[in-house]
Amino acid sequence: MSAPRRGKPPRHFVDLSAAERGEAMAQAGQPAFRAKQLATHYFSHLTTDPADMSDLPAAGRDELVGTLFPPLLAPIRTLTADAGTTVKTLWRLHDGVKVESVLMRYPGRATLCVSSQVGCGMACPFCATGQLGLTRNMSAAEIVEQVRLAARALARGEIAGGPGRLSNLVFMGMGEPMANYAAVLAAVRAFIAPQPEGFGVSARNVTVSTVGLVPAIDKLAAEGLPVTLALSLHAPDDALRRELVPITTRWTVDEALDAAKRYYDATARRVSIEYALIRDMNDQGWRADMLAEKLTARGRGWVHVNPIPLNPTPGSIWTASEPAVEAEFVDRLRARGIPTTIRDTRGSDIDGACGQLAAEEGP
Repeated sequence: MSAPRRGKPPRHFVDLSAAERGEAMAQAGQPAFRAKQLATHYFSHLTTDPADMSDLPAAGRDELVGTLFPPLLAPIRTLTADAGTTVKTLWRLHDGVKVESVLMRYPGRATLCVSSQVGCGMACPFCATGQLGLTRNMSAAEIVEQVRLAARALARGEIAGGPGRLSNLVFMGMGEPMANYAAVLAAVRAFIAPQPEGFGVSARNVTVSTVGLVPAIDKLAAEGLPVTLALSLHAPDDALRRELVPITTRWTVDEALDAAKRYYDATARRVSIEYALIRDMNDQGWRADMLAEKLTARGRGWVHVNPIPLNPTPGSIWTASEPAVEAEFVDRLRARGIPTTIRDTRGSDIDGACGQLAAEEGP
C-alpha cells in the first residue's frame, strides 16, 4: 500500500466562512439554517458523529456530515503523568504526518498546548521539534480539532478529576505559530467566538507564542484580539540568541522586544517572556541582569518573565540549569521589579518536550 500523499488536508466545516457554509448547505440541498445546527453540534456538543445529530433529517445526514467533517486527526499514542491530569497525545494527520498536543489539568482550570505546524522550520538546536525540520503547515481545522477532542475528553470525564471544561489554550506545541499566521488566526477566532460559532473561550486565556517574527507580531497587534503574546527570547544578547534561535539573525533582541512592547501598547495585554534555562549557556547571572535592564528600559508593568527549566531531549548536549543557578537567575530579575514565575514543566516523564514522541515514532 502506498503512503498517503502529504499536502493540503480535506476541506472541513471549520475551514469555511459563514458564506461558504451557506453555499455548502445549498449544494447539499439543505436550508441555510442547517449550518448553525452543524456548528452547534461541533462547537457546543463537541461531536462529529451523525448519530448524535437527531435534529438533522435522517435522509442524507450521514453524507452531509461525512462531507463537512472529514476525519483529520487519529490518535497513535497517549501517555499520562501527574496522576492522569497530564495527557500527551501523538496524532496522525490525514497524510500520515504526526503532531502532538498536551492537556494539563490544574485545580480550577485546564490548559491545552496545541501544535500549529508539522515540525518546525526555526531550527532551534535545543528543541526536539526544531530538529525535525518543517514538513508542512497545519490547517485551521487541524488546529481546532485538537481543541475539540480535548474539550470532549474533559466534558466526558475521561481525564482524571471528573467532567470538566477546557479553559486555556496555548500555542506552545509543535511549530512556530506566526509562520502559519492565517491558519492560526482563524483557529484563534474559532476558539474565542461565542457558542455555537466557536468554543467561547476567553481571548485572555489564549496565548500565541513566537520566537520573534517582528512583522507578524505587529500584524497580530492590529487584529484587535486581546490574546496573550509569548515571546520566546532565551537570551538577552544577540550573539547567543542567534545561536539558540537561528531565525533571529533577521531581527535583533531589541527589535523583538520593541515589537513586544508595541503589542502591549496596542492590546494592554501583558507580554510573557519565555526563557529556557540551559546549563552554562544562557543561565549566567549577568545575563539575568542584562535581560532585566532591557525590559525595564521599556517601562514597567508590561511584561512577565517565565524561566523554563529545559526538558532535555535524548542525546542532546543541552540540559537544564542547576537549581541554585536557576534560583539566582530568578532572584536577580525579581530584585529589579520584574514579575517572574518558573514555568511548570509537566510531563517530563512522558517525553514532555514537544516533538519527542513524533521523533521516536519516525515517519
